[in-house]
Amino acid sequence: MVRKGPMVNVYSCNILINGYCKKKKIGEANKVFKEMRCRELVPNTVTFNTLIDGFCKAGRIREAEEPFSEMQGCGQLPDVQTFSVLLDALCSSQQVSTALELLNEMEANKLELDVVVYTVVIAGLCKAGNIESARAVFSGLSSKGVQPNVRTFNVMICGLCNRGLFIEAEKLLGEMREKGCSPDGWTYNIIIRGLLNNNETSWAMKFIEEMVELGFSADTLTTELIVRLLSKDIVDPGLLPLLKDSS
Repeated sequence: MVRKGPMVNVYSCNILINGYCKKKKIGEANKVFKEMRCRELVPNTVTFNTLIDGFCKAGRIREAEEPFSEMQGCGQLPDVQTFSVLLDALCSSQQVSTALELLNEMEANKLELDVVVYTVVIAGLCKAGNIESARAVFSGLSSKGVQPNVRTFNVMICGLCNRGLFIEAEKLLGEMREKGCSPDGWTYNIIIRGLLNNNETSWAMKFIEEMVELGFSADTLTTELIVRLLSKDIVDPGLLPLLKDSS
């Protein structure tokens, strides 16, 4: 609750709302928000984004629609963060069609969408198993003047690997390099884990060697997977020295 005093302003209320949201006390955060209106304090973009994010992270996406609508009604235009939060929440809750509708609406309204927004959508589509739509969004980036970054490529590569589309994933890795976007350790770990989980040990060896040459390391998940497979005699013991070299 907002206490009386000369220091009560939008900034102090935003701090309170953010604190309540971080502690998952979204009800208390909403009370502060409503009290702001009673005190005739005008919420700013930070206020709305924080509250919307709080509702979304609490899994109360439908309730996030209220501050989102109110935000536009009081002249505070949603920014990239606003839409990123909503898109991420919709995708995470498997509401992929709604997320795509929102993305289309944003594009139709000529909003300046950056690579962060598109990466959120691609990640959500991949997580939902909708690789075709993810591929379509990814392929359309260049026509929108958006250049995928290393995270965008990694998310798409991860989606392909999860579907067992390793040839396409390797092709995308090549495209990544051609566009001047250098792969990182996560890129290699994604591919290696995907290949090992599908018994493609020889193929995985190639990427492990390449990863070590580039100075990257096997992460915890990859290391644990290899150790587990080695204990079951499923993979080539030759992987062990390579792991030591990468540590």
